[in-house]
Amino acid sequence: MSETTNTDQRAQQRFPLLSDSNINTVMMNGAQIALCKLKRARSFNARLYFYAEIGVFLEVSLSRGAGISDDTRQRLEAIHREATHVHMDANKASRAAE
Repeated sequence: MSETTNTDQRAQQRFPLLSDSNINTVMMNGAQIALCKLKRARSFNARLYFYAEIGVFLEVSLSRGAGISDDTRQRLEAIHREATHVHMDANKASRAAE
């Protein structure tokens, strides 16, 4: 009987159900990863891709039925603001180098 219980516990750990708090974590982690990749990107197309990805996270956070907290929404706005500056500064630098 303990073997069956142990197997059930392992299955729950592998496939946890997402709750409202978990979706906030997923959104923040995704946006932070995209911001890091944006900062390292060397081409305009790569920067544009990661900037757009951050924009998608922000737009999804505006959906009222998604379970996104106001704190997460504000943090995503701050990440998007930072991404805007990084993207624009990189564009200015690449134009100046030409």
